[in-house]
Amino acid sequence: MRVLVTGHTGFKGAWLVSWLLEEGAEVSGLALAPEHGQPSLFEDLGLVDRMTSRIADVRDAGSVLAAVSAFRPQIVFHLAAQALVRRSYAEPLETFATNVMGTANVLEAARRTESVRAVVCVTSDKCYENREWAWGYRESDPLGGKDPYSASKAAAEIIAACYRDGLPGLSHLRVATARGGNVIGGGDWSEDRLIPDLIRAIRAGTPLVLRNPAAVRPWQHVLDLLHGYLRLGERLLAADDGAVGAWNFGPARSNEVTVGHLIARALAAWGGAPIPVHVEPSTLREAGILKLDTAKAEAGLGWRPVLGFDRTLRLTMDWYREYCDRSASARALVEAQINDYRQAASAAAAEEAVS
Repeated sequence: MRVLVTGHTGFKGAWLVSWLLEEGAEVSGLALAPEHGQPSLFEDLGLVDRMTSRIADVRDAGSVLAAVSAFRPQIVFHLAAQALVRRSYAEPLETFATNVMGTANVLEAARRTESVRAVVCVTSDKCYENREWAWGYRESDPLGGKDPYSASKAAAEIIAACYRDGLPGLSHLRVATARGGNVIGGGDWSEDRLIPDLIRAIRAGTPLVLRNPAAVRPWQHVLDLLHGYLRLGERLLAADDGAVGAWNFGPARSNEVTVGHLIARALAAWGGAPIPVHVEPSTLREAGILKLDTAKAEAGLGWRPVLGFDRTLRLTMDWYREYCDRSASARALVEAQINDYRQAASAAAAEEAVS
């Protein structure tokens, strides 16, 4: 299988490429270069030597079309994005250009390339019009966004629906969108994200600063989410029209906890002397409660989260500890966790089939 991944130099993209390579896929990627001077999971995994890596910007329609038409993939996983909420306030135009027009550029390139049979566009749980509900958002709930990031992801959903349902010349192509929760896992070094901020604070011996410890988020391990992407892509490639559309991939209810609870448990899992935690409330608008309803994916795709909260956190913190202690390489850690997850997912599926 020939697979193109946009955003392959990012955290989720590097994990996805690693999993695809484990499955024997031939993988190409299109993304910005890793940020200079910062840790990079893509570089730590040595992926540049194991795939076709093209450094380009999804805002450049010509570069996107050239990459897709040259590689002629059968499926595209579109992960490239400006993915940080707070950065979107500082750089709204970049956020809209990347997340909205970048998505349109990828879909247009897929439309013009006959080899492409499926596109999975990754958006976000923040694409929903947030009403601070205590229950999970469903795929039929209204889209919206009061911050640039959320608005851009809602707009990306609308663009994907337009390409899916409204444009001619798409008989060869099936399009779906994937809305994931707050992803954690080893190898994320992004700015302004909770676990990376915690690891940096631990390593530097500085206080951790939280904006809203009472905020509730659907925390999920990166492998649970990628499992959803791959299951969705598999069904699209099988020409299953029922897989076309929007899909939530969220964690088990046990993973829907506050920021403060997650940090307390993460510090306990890390061990050693505790670090100070300071609260500095932000003046920027951010959702207080965010949850996803995954009933559609469970019924329609046979997908369900495998990892509960304790295991999600343990896998994440164990990865960072072993990486920071240099007791294992990033590649060894990633490949071991992928293989363990695949076994756990197979066992869970077999157990459910029996029951």
